[in-house]
Amino acid sequence: MRLSTVILPVRRWHDGGRDEWLRAEELGFHTAYTYDHLSWRSFRDGPWFGAVPTLTAAAAATSRMRLGTLVTSPNFRHPVTLAKDLITLDDVSDGRITLGIGAGGNGFDATALGQEAWTPRERADRFAEFVGLLDRLLTEPSVTSEGAFYSANEARNLPGCVQRPRVPFAVAATGPRGLKLAARHGQAWVTTGDPKLFESGTPDQSVEAIRGQLKKLGEACDDLGRDVDELDKILLTGFTPEPGRVLESVDSFVDFAGRHFELGITEIVLHAPIPDSDFAADPKVFERIATEGLAQLR
Repeated sequence: MRLSTVILPVRRWHDGGRDEWLRAEELGFHTAYTYDHLSWRSFRDGPWFGAVPTLTAAAAATSRMRLGTLVTSPNFRHPVTLAKDLITLDDVSDGRITLGIGAGGNGFDATALGQEAWTPRERADRFAEFVGLLDRLLTEPSVTSEGAFYSANEARNLPGCVQRPRVPFAVAATGPRGLKLAARHGQAWVTTGDPKLFESGTPDQSVEAIRGQLKKLGEACDDLGRDVDELDKILLTGFTPEPGRVLESVDSFVDFAGRHFELGITEIVLHAPIPDSDFAADPKVFERIATEGLAQLR
């Protein structure tokens, strides 16, 4: 059982940003992630910093805690340049980077580079090609590939990752094609639950939906001859019914986490509190959950 956090990149590094990452390490979180977006939802008109520079700074400031994206997508990334950034991040952090990766969506990132938003089918097509090429780029010293969407011409990535054979992938997916990618390339799988239940569903319905997702993940692994137990199962909170309840109290967290650990979830990720936002929460309760929550589940 692991407890992690996600720190949105909304604070200047020298005005609370650095301190937040250091505090996450002091609190004992397994991993501190950040979103990899150009802007995001209600935060679009406020400060929002880049994921890669933020993680590089966090890697230099911390020493024990793992770091990662939750999640990176093809919306504005290319496998060749992303691979170079990841190898550098892995080096600076001395092997503490996890790449959370997903297909992307229809948010602001989808059109920020001037393109039309991709259809769900095109997102899935691009994602499959993106992940496969990125896997090669991070494990082979030189890659040449001509794809339908992404190409590489003698792209060199020496000396390679500190982590071998490469940085771990945490693949966010719920559909058949995405789950197959998680089974083939992932060291972890990521879910936020069933988005259709967010506004009108119940906690029990959400648990059953995640149970169904885990079953389909197991089937995807079986099809490839892989043991599903090899994958960590990560739940990013904040998008299931009653999202604020998880951080209401230590007892509320323990109840929520216990039900999901019983399902087979191995890592729960909590948003670090941000005042006056969808992620507002009592910082003292958040810190108590970080230091006391898992102990009550063991």
